[in-house]
Amino acid sequence: MGARRQGRELALQILFSQDFSQNDRGALLEIVLEDAEPGAAAGQAFADGIVRGVQEHRREIDALIAEKSKNWALGRMSKVDLNILRLAVYELLFRNDIPKNVTINEAIEVAKKYGTEESPAFVNGILDEVASGLPEK
Repeated sequence: MGARRQGRELALQILFSQDFSQNDRGALLEIVLEDAEPGAAAGQAFADGIVRGVQEHRREIDALIAEKSKNWALGRMSKVDLNILRLAVYELLFRNDIPKNVTINEAIEVAKKYGTEESPAFVNGILDEVASGLPEK
């Protein structure tokens, strides 16, 4: 697994943990790394950048997810799916170095690993909606 995939998985775990914890990003990163797969530290800087970006732009990201997710209020989404969407939407909006299709494919793969059986299709559908309104990178 590449460093960026590991970073996305670490970012997901940190974002998910923040929904239930008052710990700061650094403390959560240390906790997540303790239980992570060997070599996961290689994605640490990438994960930290994603988490910081999601935190900085969370209102904008959540508003866009809410707009594109027809019939699904954010509060009804699973926390795993919502945080996968947050990190992917951050990449789509603010990371010009990552092609849209790579972001979407990576989010789907992370959803397969951490979500439910329905998560990959759900994540794909919303991210396709988000990406369709964005210019090519």
